[in-house]
Amino acid sequence: MRKKPDKAFSILLIAIIVFFSFDIDSFAGQYRQQRQEMVENQLKGRGITDNKTLEAMLNTERHKFVPSDYKRIAYNDRPLPIGHGQTISQPYIVAYMTEIIEPESHHRILEIGTGSGYQAAVLGEIVDQVYTIEIIEELGKQSIEVLDKLGYDNVHVKIEDGYYGWEEHAPYDAIVVTAAADHIPPPLVDQLKDGGKMIIPVGSPFRVQQLMLVEKDGDSKSTKNLMPVRFVPFKRADDYQ
Repeated sequence: MRKKPDKAFSILLIAIIVFFSFDIDSFAGQYRQQRQEMVENQLKGRGITDNKTLEAMLNTERHKFVPSDYKRIAYNDRPLPIGHGQTISQPYIVAYMTEIIEPESHHRILEIGTGSGYQAAVLGEIVDQVYTIEIIEELGKQSIEVLDKLGYDNVHVKIEDGYYGWEEHAPYDAIVVTAAADHIPPPLVDQLKDGGKMIIPVGSPFRVQQLMLVEKDGDSKSTKNLMPVRFVPFKRADDYQ
């Protein structure tokens, strides 16, 4: 006959379950508080005013997109390594790049450089569809797993060279490039809607680059330098052959 657990063991088991449940809730509340402080101090405090962007930054769990060793500093205003020589951008830059393209709920956006998936998730909180391309297979697979686990069914990841965009779903209301290119890729401009916007860091990967806003007007485009930045290089398929 199966022996019933004694009363002391049952009480201990219940206590352990209650402790870990409380601990999980406590961490969730702690991260939420850190995101609130991030929004108030790092974003609003530095001029981010778009309510949709601020709400998306508050709701997107950045600690889910960084390696476990960095979760405790996930909401610090700094880039963090995510492996393979890549980084997750600092919250202010993610918010700035999101705000500047003026995303709307009905928009379709292309991102080049999925990385951890964090920028795509922020965009996915606001717009209808996000299409994002990552050239590093391991990072692409990781981001797919995280985004799926968090329920971002409107974010679609493809593992490929992002230089040529994702023509199947073009044109896009906006394009966000999260790696530094030495020039603005013409295929990406072609895939912008008339009146669409692209934000992209341009310059040498070994120097400070310029974050540029590209706006399309019919067959022409205008460019504007926004701020100096440092991004990882825009990788091409030839870099991995």
